[in-house]
Amino acid sequence: MIYKFEPIGIIHSCFKEKFGIPRQGRLAPEAKATLEMLPPYNRREAFRGLEGFSHLLLSFVFHDNRGGRAWQPTVRPPRLGGNERVGVFASRSPCRPNPLGISVVELESVAYAQGRLSLLLKGVDLLDKTPVLDIKPYVPYADCAPEARGGYADVEPGRVLSVHFNEHVLLRCRQLEKAGYRDLEALIVRLLELDPRPAYRDGDDAGRVFGMRLLDFDVKWTVRDGIVTVEEILLKP
Repeated sequence: MIYKFEPIGIIHSCFKEKFGIPRQGRLAPEAKATLEMLPPYNRREAFRGLEGFSHLLLSFVFHDNRGGRAWQPTVRPPRLGGNERVGVFASRSPCRPNPLGISVVELESVAYAQGRLSLLLKGVDLLDKTPVLDIKPYVPYADCAPEARGGYADVEPGRVLSVHFNEHVLLRCRQLEKAGYRDLEALIVRLLELDPRPAYRDGDDAGRVFGMRLLDFDVKWTVRDGIVTVEEILLKP
């Protein structure tokens, strides 16, 4: 049997590319997004009672899996250093037989204006323009299992890097926060201390400049002896 689904909404996220997205959304509570509901699913009555829930479960499509590669039965999860393989169904890899994902996000509010309905979210791990297929409220007594085992991902990943800003970059960051980019400094720190570099990289990264697209900016940084230095925050034309 073949099933066809249409998106009910589109994510507008601070993450404009896959590099830099936290591997689980709740690791970066400062990461925000707006879920814009599409007609005919933008009716207010469809969301009656939703604001009584603090968190949501989103079902979405990994829409930016590039390369056209066929699915593989094993993958290399970053939590195992990117070299050890596990079964694809023992992972949350986006490279799956069907490119479907789920994510727990925090609901800040439901906004309705001029016929447009949006959900304001935080703690997201979703790429900009991600199509959302379904929304369900997160129900703590049913969805939280304190006795659950997490296999090779049994504990939250540690903050492995220390993050510092060049003086002029820190000044620029705080100017941007005053201009409306709230929590920009905290977001950058949160993402970089998790070390977004590929787990399977080889060699010494000293002197190498890394970059990611975040909001309307290119953020560039270097790593030396476990310390990240944010070198530039450049407005993306």
